[in-house]
Amino acid sequence: MPDTSSLDLPPDEAAHLVRVLRVRPGDAVRVFNGRGLECEASVTHIGKGSVAVAVQRVVPAAAECRVRVTLAQAVLKGDKLDDCIRDAVMLGVAAVQPIITGRTDVPGMAFARGGRVQRWQRIAVSSAKQCGRAVVPEVHPPVTLAECLAGDSSDVRVLLAEPAAGEGSGPGALRARPAVSSALVLVGPEGGWTPDEVADAANSGAIVLTLGRRTLRADAAALVALSVLLHVWGDL
Repeated sequence: MPDTSSLDLPPDEAAHLVRVLRVRPGDAVRVFNGRGLECEASVTHIGKGSVAVAVQRVVPAAAECRVRVTLAQAVLKGDKLDDCIRDAVMLGVAAVQPIITGRTDVPGMAFARGGRVQRWQRIAVSSAKQCGRAVVPEVHPPVTLAECLAGDSSDVRVLLAEPAAGEGSGPGALRARPAVSSALVLVGPEGGWTPDEVADAANSGAIVLTLGRRTLRADAAALVALSVLLHVWGDL
């Protein structure tokens, strides 16, 4: 937010306030810049497609997770990744990195034509608003698993493997490890990881984990994994 007591809200936020929340001049609202600054404000003007607010004071923003988690989620069919991003933001991830894997069943050109990255970022903004976060995690453009691993500098990497993979330990194995400040959590597509992908991740230092004996749906696995891992790390 600029250093001024008056703000014109972005068109999409203005439309949401007017059409959904039905605000009126004088109504109290909260505004945030997506980078941790949150303020109390009041609506001063409503125009055609525009809303102006007067910023009154800075308020304490909700605390972020101690461990900065990047969710590396394989791209899923249809709109399933939308829900994964919404839930990951709700749980407190610092970033989302969509990845293209050997069993990703989505044409590569679909990302360029459909404006998916922009839609995913809008979903992240909406989820941050809904759960009261003042920080909006960045949703990166899709990359391959190899590119993701090569560009990562997290303290720890965790690859979630389905029980049928026949390898990996439970999340409790992380309790014995030193405290971490950042983590990369890798979750596969509907068809699971290929053996080579599991091996490549393990060779890069990733810890291969399973979450019990049941095979989770691809669009539910990230929610379950993040919940368990954040609990282990003391953030949930």
